[in-house]
Amino acid sequence: MGQAISVDLGKMEYRRCWDLQKAVWARRVAGEVPDTLLFVEHDPVLTHGSAFDPANLLLTKEGYAQKGIDLVQTDRGGDVTYHGPKQLVVYPIFDLKDHGADLHKWLRDLEQAMIEAVGEFGLEGYRFPPHTGVWVNGRKIAAIGIKVSRWISLHGIALNCDNDLSPFDLIIPCGITGYGVTSLSRETGREVMIRDATPAVLASFSKVFGMTLERRDLEGLEIAAKA
Repeated sequence: MGQAISVDLGKMEYRRCWDLQKAVWARRVAGEVPDTLLFVEHDPVLTHGSAFDPANLLLTKEGYAQKGIDLVQTDRGGDVTYHGPKQLVVYPIFDLKDHGADLHKWLRDLEQAMIEAVGEFGLEGYRFPPHTGVWVNGRKIAAIGIKVSRWISLHGIALNCDNDLSPFDLIIPCGITGYGVTSLSRETGREVMIRDATPAVLASFSKVFGMTLERRDLEGLEIAAKA
């Protein structure tokens, strides 16, 4: 099995975490670190990518600010989505040359990892083409948006755990109409926190990508001072 590391960042502001991703990306390009899986919880933020349609924002920037929600344009693919407390966000900084060098395969593998993870909670996750992500009972439970540069991946997955879902009503999530979003807690009928979901995601990445994951802290990456 291949070797990789995972780092639990705890709660981190979105822009700071994006800077950290780019720092890890640079070290992965240079071969200074192995594939790295970052786990994080963000403060309320809306992010949008290259396929963004402003019509999918239902409030003004000022309106979101009044609700304590930041708005950030990113360089990932996809439209607008929400990140917030009690949602697990996963950023795999992986060298795709070691995982098929195929962007479509990469997206399908990320979906499979989430299908495996939600399966640990007795849920049947599935794909819903042409939309990227993972769905349970007709609602999206995991959103996926990526960027790949020099075959190294950035951005990743947001898995709804026990987060408040009402902010999704303030946007058209991922530009998809007619379908809602859901969470592990909602679908299982019990509280499923980030701490409960993280081991399932670690196990699913290990299985899908054929790797062993060594847990490290941020200082173990030796880039904390630069992030």
